[in-house]
Amino acid sequence: MSAARDRWLDEGLKVLGEDGAAGLRIDRIAARLNLSKGSFHHHFDGAEGYKKELLARFERLSIETLETAIAEVGESADARAVFAQLTKLIRPGSTALYYPRLDVALRAWATWDPEVRAVQSRLDEARLSALQQVWRSVVDSDEEARTAALLPYLLAVGATVVFPPIAADQLRGLYERLLPLVPDHPGDARQG
Repeated sequence: MSAARDRWLDEGLKVLGEDGAAGLRIDRIAARLNLSKGSFHHHFDGAEGYKKELLARFERLSIETLETAIAEVGESADARAVFAQLTKLIRPGSTALYYPRLDVALRAWATWDPEVRAVQSRLDEARLSALQQVWRSVVDSDEEARTAALLPYLLAVGATVVFPPIAADQLRGLYERLLPLVPDHPGDARQG
């Protein structure tokens, strides 16, 4: 992938987070990048092609960020250690795991665009599945793991959609309150 192509996609994600889907105008993004519309057409198959690639980039980056953060803790780490590490990554100025404006923009766009809705659905499922796998090591069934994964995920989604969105440091504080509820070892969840 070329540097100019990456710039178009990165700037598109910034614009989406700032102004929503309505802000994704090629002329506006070109001006922000100081690039020509010809550059855009060299790299993308029109506005629809750009939209597809922009959505694919966001989906890939979102899933990779979460999966990488989980993997960096190590396979032998317990669930609490993994969630503690994820909690540390939620901080002001970081877009790694918590970028409310972009999540809100994508969810709003998904309400009227079926392609975006499909991306949002896959993204929600991938995030929940990753959290479910972490929980699976300390609960008895996939169903219990799914239920346990919903709590932190729905907290994050809710934090993005309230107005104004919950600040990253506040969300991190909420997760820190939940950490003691995460069992250290298999079987601890049943005893608590």
